[in-house]
Parts: sequence; structure tokens; C-alpha cells
Amino acid sequence: MHIPDRAFTHAGKFHADDVFSAALLRYLNPAIRIERGFEVPSDYDGLVFDIGDGPFDHHAKNSPVRENGVPYAAFGLLWREVGESILGKKDAKRFDEGFVQPLDEDDNTGCGNLLSGVIGAYNPLWDAPADENACFEEAVQLALVILRKKFDVFFAVQRAWDEVGAALAKQKRGIVLLERFAPWKQRLIPSKAKFVVFPSQRGGWCAQAIPARFGTQELKVPFPREWAGIPAQELPWISGIDTLHFCHVGRFLVTAGTREDAVAACEQAMDTARWEE
Repeated sequence: MHIPDRAFTHAGKFHADDVFSAALLRYLNPAIRIERGFEVPSDYDGLVFDIGDGPFDHHAKNSPVRENGVPYAAFGLLWREVGESILGKKDAKRFDEGFVQPLDEDDNTGCGNLLSGVIGAYNPLWDAPADENACFEEAVQLALVILRKKFDVFFAVQRAWDEVGAALAKQKRGIVLLERFAPWKQRLIPSKAKFVVFPSQRGGWCAQAIPARFGTQELKVPFPREWAGIPAQELPWISGIDTLHFCHVGRFLVTAGTREDAVAACEQAMDTARWEE
């Protein structure tokens, strides 16, 4: 989709919908000028969104609705058009589900959304007159920072895909060893791997239990219940692993002084799980 150098949206109170739409357009074309008004000029030759009943407005009676029932707002309509060109098909869908849809739903239903509330707070206060367009621009700049950060996370995960995949191919007993931390969830959650081990930022090694599926706290194999939240000085005695010094109370993470002990913790967790079955 070609992004022109001009775009038009409604004036008056702004919301996360039109603000993030403007930010997305500016991400794609930094030179774009966003104009605002209460009526689209009849001879306007730029892109129009969130006003005017065009392809990127959602106020008409039969405006598009997603298959899951979440109605599109302007941000979602724009993302549907350009998202794949930014993140690719699979990640564009994930971004729509996790980020765009909540904003669209709030704009259409007023259901409430924390980020929408933050953006709304940039509107001029009722008793403190301010330049409305300047406030809108300030909100757009914040939204642009958020979009760039969110996209950078997706790009980082995409860069990690092959590196984590190579480690997965070498896994033994369901334990994947990474030579350095890399985003691993997208690659490992759908796999048969049960644990991932990687260097800790604080020194030593981390071992993490892999979730059973996306969107759940359920683990394929949790660390033993008797380790959870135990003080560092007691954990080696309870576990029999010399350098094991932390187990999260949620049983999804342990840390150890050596990689060998981190692996041993994973192996013991699997042995314990089999015994409990």
C-alpha cells in the first residue's frame, strides 16, 4: 500500500484509535502530514481515516467486524492493510490479536483499556485551554515510540528463530541449551522441548520450564514443588544439586552456578514428574 504525504482525520477529542492510526502512517512514511477537521474537503487527495465513511473509517452501519466478533476501528482497518508488509503474515496476526484488537474494541464499545486511557489523557483539559492539534501531535509521538518498540520485539524474535531452532535440533531429553539468551517462546512452546537453559544476566545459568501452550501459565513440566521459594542456603541440601540457589515460587524458573547443575535441575524435575504420575 502506498502511503501518501498527506492524511486527514477528525478534529475534536482524539482517542487511541486515530492517534495510533496516525502513528502507524508516520512509521511507514515519516514525511506524512496529518491534517484534522470536522469535514473532509471535497477535493482532498490524501489518505482519510476515522472519518468520511471511506475504507479506513468504521462509523458506518455495516462497518467490518472480525471473525471473532471484535469490530474494526480505523487502526485495525489500517493494520489489516499494511501489517503483513511490516511483520509478515503470522506476526501481523499476532500483533492484531494482542495489541490492535483491544484498542479497536475500546474505541467501538468503550469497554475500557489502560493504553487508551493514557492516550486520552493527552487531550486538553476542560478548564485548561490548550492547542488541540499540538496535544494530538504529542500523543502521536508517544504512540509512535510504542509502535517502534513493539515492532522491535517482533523483529528480535524473528532474528532468534534460526538460532533457537539450531539449539532445538540438538536437544537431549527435552532440554534445549542456548549459548546466549535469545527469545525462545515462539520456537519452543510448540515443540516437544520441556526446558530451556541459558546464561543468566547475573552470572551462572538459568533453566526455565516451557509453557504447555501459548496464553497459559500451565507448564509442560514444572520444577519440584518442594523447591519452590526455598531460601538459597537450603536449596542445595533439599535438591541435592550443589550450586542450585533459586527456584521461583511459580516453579517455572531456577538458577544455578553451572550449566551442568541447571541441566541436572531439569532432569530431576522430569524424574519427579514421572514419579508423581
